[in-house]
Amino acid sequence: MASFVERFDVWTPEQARAAEELARRLEAGEVDVVRFAFPDLHGILRGKTLVASEAVSALRGGVNMTTTLFAKDTSHLTVFPVFSAGGGFDFEGMQGAADFVMVADPATFRVLPWSPRTGWVLCDAYMTDGRKAPLETRGILRRALGLLEEQGMSLTAGLEVEFHVFRVEDPKMGLHDGSQQGQPGLPPEVSLLTHGYQYLTEQRYDATEDLMELLRTTMQGLQLPVHSMEIEFGPSQFELTFGPMPGMMAADAMVLVRSAVKQVCQRHGYHATFMCRPKIPNVMSSGWHLHQSLCDLNTGRNLFIPEKEGSDLSEVGYQYLAGLLAHAAGAAPLSTPTINGYRRYRSFSLAPDRASWGRDNRGAMLRVLGGVGQAATRIENRVGEPCANPYLYMASQVFSGLDGIQRKLQPCPSADEPYEDTTEPLPRSLPDALRALRQDEYLCQQLTPQFVNYYCHIKEAELSRFNQAVTEWEQREYFTLF
Repeated sequence: MASFVERFDVWTPEQARAAEELARRLEAGEVDVVRFAFPDLHGILRGKTLVASEAVSALRGGVNMTTTLFAKDTSHLTVFPVFSAGGGFDFEGMQGAADFVMVADPATFRVLPWSPRTGWVLCDAYMTDGRKAPLETRGILRRALGLLEEQGMSLTAGLEVEFHVFRVEDPKMGLHDGSQQGQPGLPPEVSLLTHGYQYLTEQRYDATEDLMELLRTTMQGLQLPVHSMEIEFGPSQFELTFGPMPGMMAADAMVLVRSAVKQVCQRHGYHATFMCRPKIPNVMSSGWHLHQSLCDLNTGRNLFIPEKEGSDLSEVGYQYLAGLLAHAAGAAPLSTPTINGYRRYRSFSLAPDRASWGRDNRGAMLRVLGGVGQAATRIENRVGEPCANPYLYMASQVFSGLDGIQRKLQPCPSADEPYEDTTEPLPRSLPDALRALRQDEYLCQQLTPQFVNYYCHIKEAELSRFNQAVTEWEQREYFTLF
């Protein structure tokens, strides 16, 4: 009987060749188990672990999973009525917690350096009838990159990722500390690894060298192009930077980086979090700065490099930049998808608070780097939070930039004083951002109205839970006064 891959012809010739080589490695006993993983709506990896002998056939046969994994908010609560008519979705095949199929992308296979007898492979999601799963975010980025390719261009992206790492004092794993759907378990009690605000000092780096070496060896063991491990501004805050990668590879790298950092830190008594602004004293918010440029598909030439002295970007680069600015508000819930992430948008905080751009200006949303004759000419978008689903964040960039190119948009003047600029403020909350996305007809069309409705439904369920909770601020403000 033909396999799922053969019946529906879902692999490229390159993937088929990679699968043959991977099957040989598995049959030779290189690993004992293989983790088949796919990124959910939030960019969190979910999947199943198969013994190596079963993984060989699963490469082509796929691995069945429940469609409720597309229905969960950030608390893992299923927020769609999956057993009602249609399952609460506007998509066929989702009713009744039915199955979908994970199909491995064999080119993504890794042996995990922290678990050396364990293989890992990233998967794409398909419905059981061979259709691409309509809610799969990796497919959305693939479609955006396909539109670029139709124009003879490709995306190159580099990652700067900030996060916090703490020492675990109490993991909060008592019998009464467990979680339930809609109510995550208690977070661990932690202590600092650095006091903070000794930005990039060698002394602080040396004091945390054990952690830095752990991160370096992990990233290099995963064959990711890590450039630096850095001490960031805030207490216990760190940063990893990575060299330029093709668009899909960069997004895949981001989900792997987040998962790997959390796993290796946990194994060594640390707690790593990519939450934008943890509730700790003197905290500094974490961001994810996305460097991007377009290249000519045939020659590999960076299309952002200007030819005229005095220009920061080429004409195509300026048009792409203008598209990012035009859709900054609508793209906000994709670059900053959590309630917490909007606490980062503060003036004079090295984070943007409006849709502006500037030449080598870290206060602007878009920082333009490079110039005539400089191969690394690029746009750095500083708007994102490290929690963002990389496929949606990067797809929003491609869609927005393409609109600027197709309409030949021109950006506003550069902002030399970005926090005093008069350009459009960024949304100040997740509800504002979701409204901006719904009002952005172009992004809704590119993402599809069905996906936007689905995405907003899950995020609004998250907001509803938040609004029902009584905060510490409310208790302190009103409990004694009234």
